[in-house]
Amino acid sequence: MPSKLPQIWTAEQLEVDRLRARGLFREERMREPLEEYLERFEEAQDAFETLLETTVDLTQMADKAADIVADPKLLEALRYLAGPPVSADDLRVLADTTLARTQLLAHPDVALKIVDTIMIGLDRRRFPWFTPNEKREASHTERESAVLSSAALLASQRVATMRRNASKTAQEQKVKDALSAVRFELVRARRIDHLSKAPQPGQFCSESRLGSKKADIVAGLWDLRTMGIECKVSNSAVNSIKRLNHDAVAKAKIWHDDFGNQVVPVAVLSGVYDLANLQLAQSSGIFLFWAHDLEKLTNWIDTTRS
Repeated sequence: MPSKLPQIWTAEQLEVDRLRARGLFREERMREPLEEYLERFEEAQDAFETLLETTVDLTQMADKAADIVADPKLLEALRYLAGPPVSADDLRVLADTTLARTQLLAHPDVALKIVDTIMIGLDRRRFPWFTPNEKREASHTERESAVLSSAALLASQRVATMRRNASKTAQEQKVKDALSAVRFELVRARRIDHLSKAPQPGQFCSESRLGSKKADIVAGLWDLRTMGIECKVSNSAVNSIKRLNHDAVAKAKIWHDDFGNQVVPVAVLSGVYDLANLQLAQSSGIFLFWAHDLEKLTNWIDTTRS
């Protein structure tokens, strides 16, 4: 008898769950406290005020380069001087260096290189007193405006990152709780280069490399197949293309290349998705379930007993 596969949902079924997930996402965002943003704003405001004070309104950046890059808070503020801000990963590439604190302390010339890289892209809308033709101390109004706008930019990014990480962590925990509720045993994470190393039937593990790509959760089905689960939280239809259609679907194809039909690729979704993208993902070989209705997932897992 052929192994059972999860259901392929109709457009009508996907639409019902898509709208439900969107509604839950909106409710969650509306409940988020303003205090989180304000706390991050105050931290960022303090960092930018210190940075401007230390460098005398950016006019002594070269002299203070070593002090700036050695302080994680000032180094983060430094990256946000540019317009647009430069991520830590991009800064490593652009400056062709490491951001490891021990290396920066040991090599002052590297610190200067990092500062010079950022200053090339300085946002002169926020820092109008520092231009190629004029480098002076800022007026009180200019300084205050630069600090407030930069703090808002950094605080918003911090909150957005925290939202993504917290949402993903919460969703993964929901899936783990659902598996535990049907008597699956949590086992250690591992590298699975052969399916003999995968969790056994009735077991699951947290993030592990499954073949060539990591899965958020790997579970052993009762019929000896392995299920790779990706937990995807999307905050917009555009964002969902990257999360689901590019990332999760790409992994599903790679797992199929690595292990054939012995791996069942699953995406557990929450947030905002476009119907056409959901249909495209299904047709590309990944099976969809929703974080607000994990009973469908555990019910399907139970069918693999036979």
